[in-house]
Amino acid sequence: MLIGELSRRTGVNPHQLRYYEAQGLLVPDRGDNGYREYDDGAVITVTQIRRLLDAGLSTQEIGYLQPCVSGAAPELKPCPETLDLLRARIAGLDEQIDTLVRSRETLREYLAATERRLAG
Repeated sequence: MLIGELSRRTGVNPHQLRYYEAQGLLVPDRGDNGYREYDDGAVITVTQIRRLLDAGLSTQEIGYLQPCVSGAAPELKPCPETLDLLRARIAGLDEQIDTLVRSRETLREYLAATERRLAG
C-alpha cells in the first residue's frame, strides 16, 4: 500500500509517517517509481508506535524497544532492555509528579498568605 492508504488505515497523517521513517521506526520498500510501499504489517507497526507514544515514550525509546514489541496492543516481551527502560521511565515520571506536587503546595501557601493579607 502507498503512504496515503497507510494514513487512511491508521489515522496518522503522512507527515507523521515520514517522521517515523526518518526515526527508523517504520521501514517501507521503494517501488520502481520511488514511492514508499508498505506491507500490511505496517498498520500494526504504526499502531504500536502511536500507543507507545501515548504512554509517554519518545521515538528514541520506542526504537530501542521495537525488537521486544509484538502485536497491536502492543505486547512487550520481557527483554532486559524493556524492563530497564520502563522502570527508568516510571522513575522519571515519579520525580516529575513529586516536583509538581511540591510546586502546587507552595503555590497554595502563597495564595493563602496573599488572601489573608487581602482580608486583613
